[in-house]
Amino acid sequence: MITSDQLKETQDRVEALHRYLDIPAKEMQLAEEKIRTQDPDFWSDAKRAEEQMKKVKSIEKWVTGYKEVKTMIDELALAFDYYKEELVTEEEVDATYAKTIESIEALELKNMLREEEDSMDCVLKINSGAGGTEAQDWASMLMRMYLRYAEANGYKVRISNLQDGDEAGIKTCTIEMEGDYAYGYLKSENGVHRLVRVSPYNAQGKRMTSFASVFVTPLVDDNIEVEVDPSKISWDLFRSGGAGGQNVNKVETGVRLRYQYTDPDTGETEEILIENTESRKQLENRENAMRLLRSQLYDRALQKRREAQAAIEAGKKKIEWGSQIRSYVFDDRRVKDHRTGFQTSDVQGVMDGKLDGFIKAYLMEYASTENKD
Repeated sequence: MITSDQLKETQDRVEALHRYLDIPAKEMQLAEEKIRTQDPDFWSDAKRAEEQMKKVKSIEKWVTGYKEVKTMIDELALAFDYYKEELVTEEEVDATYAKTIESIEALELKNMLREEEDSMDCVLKINSGAGGTEAQDWASMLMRMYLRYAEANGYKVRISNLQDGDEAGIKTCTIEMEGDYAYGYLKSENGVHRLVRVSPYNAQGKRMTSFASVFVTPLVDDNIEVEVDPSKISWDLFRSGGAGGQNVNKVETGVRLRYQYTDPDTGETEEILIENTESRKQLENRENAMRLLRSQLYDRALQKRREAQAAIEAGKKKIEWGSQIRSYVFDDRRVKDHRTGFQTSDVQGVMDGKLDGFIKAYLMEYASTENKD
């Protein structure tokens, strides 16, 4: 049974959120933005109207989120009083307390995501490391993990590129995720992921170690200005592999974009390579490849702003020993994040997309640092 001190502490956290989020100001802003949508000519410019509606919904989510938490804390206080009068059980009060804490923590975490890019959708790319079939199988397991996470959080996903492994798994995949603060939450996944297990591909049943890298970048839209030099772009066309009918297999619909990126600080040149095979239409694949290029260039600009942060720089390390951000040890039933120290024994849950514990620990560790930049 919770104590009166715990109740008071929880009430104080809700009051703190009211101040941090500046709810009165957000309510006024929401009312003003809604008035703009009532203009008779509002939908004459569909694109501008959609952006305005997106802005309204963004503010509304903060106001609604706080109101839900406030309602829950009021119900918790009421349940606490009812328990004294023996109208509810101890278990009911504790259950209400647990739900209230969960909602408060979710809003507190979201409040940490204050950078402009945090609210954006994201592009998540997975590359298998050295190790052949074992590493490629591990990459496909990570792909499934993130797809499960996206499904649980109501994100829309689109696989814009997928290359199957030689015997099993995948060599690489690119997933676009659209949803509330997708980049803000999934930026914690940037880096090398290490798997230790008894390999089903090893005849001797030996314990094997595999690596795969995950790169997460904000997915930019037309409202974000990113400078792209057309003279540095070249294209290759190829036949898309896999199922999809005669058109996909016989016509060169797949596109490979090459961009010669020059580091503004060092002057060093590096080729950015983007492949897109999602659509049966070459033009659509070209357009999406350009969008992914703009997303990568935007992300590089962000990294320049905060290149001292180890969490971002981890993604640049080689896919090998000592550089991993997280280890998944199946035999010992343990998944551990080496940056935060957070770990869990629920290996199956993690592989089914339950990443909230890792994301929360990462944000608690690094969000305050980012917000100082």
